[in-house]
Amino acid sequence: MKHDMASIARRFRIRGEPSEITPVPTGHIHDTYVLTARDGQRTVRYVLQRINHTVFTDPPRMMENIVRITEHIRDKLQVSDPASAHRQLQVIRTRDGQACCRDAAGNFWRMYSFIEDAATYDMLTSTPAAYEAARMFGWFQKMLLDLPAPPLHETIPGFHDTPRRLAAFQEMLRTDPCNRAAAAKPEIDFILDNAALCHVLAEVVTSGEIPIRIAHNDAKINNVMLDAGTGGGVCIIDLDTVMPGLSMHDFGDLVRTATCPAAEDERDLSKVAVEVSLFDALARGFAKGTGGFLTPAEKSHLVFGAKLITFEQLIRFLTDYLAGDVYYKVHRQGHNLDRCRTQMKLVQSIAEQEESLNGLVARAFQNGPADTNGRDNR
Repeated sequence: MKHDMASIARRFRIRGEPSEITPVPTGHIHDTYVLTARDGQRTVRYVLQRINHTVFTDPPRMMENIVRITEHIRDKLQVSDPASAHRQLQVIRTRDGQACCRDAAGNFWRMYSFIEDAATYDMLTSTPAAYEAARMFGWFQKMLLDLPAPPLHETIPGFHDTPRRLAAFQEMLRTDPCNRAAAAKPEIDFILDNAALCHVLAEVVTSGEIPIRIAHNDAKINNVMLDAGTGGGVCIIDLDTVMPGLSMHDFGDLVRTATCPAAEDERDLSKVAVEVSLFDALARGFAKGTGGFLTPAEKSHLVFGAKLITFEQLIRFLTDYLAGDVYYKVHRQGHNLDRCRTQMKLVQSIAEQEESLNGLVARAFQNGPADTNGRDNR
C-alpha cells in the first residue's frame, strides 16, 4: 500500500518542506523512513515511522511513555551535560501538539529528530564498542531511576513473561496451524527439555530478591547509537518497550546480540558462539553504566539472564515460525526457523561457559565503576 508520505510529513512540526523520503530497509516491526526537509539553504533530517499497531495496540499510550522518557533524560542532561542533551532522541510533535498522528487508512505515524554523526551496528567486533554499548544501556537504566510517577504503561503486556511465552509456544505446537512442527523437531525438543529455565527469574522476583525497574526490554546492540568519529556512546533508541522490567533482561539482550560474530539468521551454526572478549567488555561497560545501584542478586543473575533471554527469543522465533510468520518480518522461506536455530546454538554456548562468564561479571563489579577504557562522556 502506497502512502502520501509528503502529506504525512507535513502534519509534523518540521522545518521547511519535505524534499526526499527514503525507506530504511531494516527492523522487524515498524516501517521506517529518513525524511530530508529543506529550510532555505539548510537541510534538516528526521526519522518518520509507521507504527505497527498490530504489535503495539495502543500507539498513543506508547508515545506517552516515550515523551516522558526522552524529556526526562534531556532535562537532566541540560543540567549535567548540556553538550549531549541535543543528541538525545526527541519526539517531533504534530502541528496540533500530539506525539503521533493517524492517517485516513488508520495507520499511526510518528517522527523523531535524526541523530547526526552517529551510527548503529547489527553486530560488533571491537571490545571498545561493546563496552560503550553496555555502558550506555546501564546509564539509561540509571537515568530513569528517578522518573516521576505514575508508572510507565505496559506497551506489550507480558513482554518478558517467559512462562507465558512458553505456554503460547506449547499451544501453538498443539495446534500446529501450518503443519510446520515436523520440520523443527530438534528445536521443539530443546525447548521442552529446558522448559524449567522459564520459571527461574519469575520465582526470584516473586521472592523479592530482585526488584522491578524501568528497563529498555529490547536492548539489542542496534538500539544504541555510537558517535561516528569517537565511538563514544550517544543515546539509546527504539524506546517502544521501555516499561517496568528487569536489569538482567537488558544485559541479557546485549549478550545475545553483541557477543556473537554471526548474524541473527546465520545458517552456518559453526559461526555461532559467545566471544569471551566481547562478553568481558559488556560486563565492564554495564558495571560502569549502572554505577553501583544493582543489588547482589541482580549481579549474580546477569549471566543467567543472558541465557534466559536468548532462550526466550528462541521460543518467540519458533512460535512465530509455527504460526506462519505473522509477527516478525521474513525475507525467505524458513527465515524464522533459521533465527531460532542460531538462538538455540547461542543458549548452548552460554551454558557451556556459564561458570567462567559469571567470573567475568564478578570481576567487573569488584573493580568498581572505574572506566577501564579511559572513556566516559557522561
